[in-house]
Amino acid sequence: MSATQYPVLWPMPTRWADNDQYGHVNNVTYYSYFDTAVNAWLMRATGTDITALPALGVVATTSCTFHGSVSFPDQLQVGLRIERLGNSSITYDLAIFRDTEAGPELAATGSFVHVYVDADTRAPVPIPEIVRAAAAELVN
Repeated sequence: MSATQYPVLWPMPTRWADNDQYGHVNNVTYYSYFDTAVNAWLMRATGTDITALPALGVVATTSCTFHGSVSFPDQLQVGLRIERLGNSSITYDLAIFRDTEAGPELAATGSFVHVYVDADTRAPVPIPEIVRAAAAELVN
């Protein structure tokens, strides 16, 4: 897996608080990196506050496979691409790369599914057009 396979590489610095007692970033923090990168990219790509849309993307499924360890003060990049763009859901294919002198080194791969729901009723709805247009640019 190479960083060049991802059309978006979102910068993600580690924080002192990310390390656990074993001296590396705790596994749950990787999910935070995925969530932060996806939503920050969505806000930049759409030019809008996605929390103000009438439909919200809620996480239905997420997974992570670890390939290497990272720790503070590593600088990371989260690779984003779209595996599936459905009617009411988006499946993101994600990877976390640690910046090294030799180039990006794979640390983790994952998947993240946003299902779009009405902000009030929480019933599934179609992906908002502004989000769909941005996501279509990353379809694998």
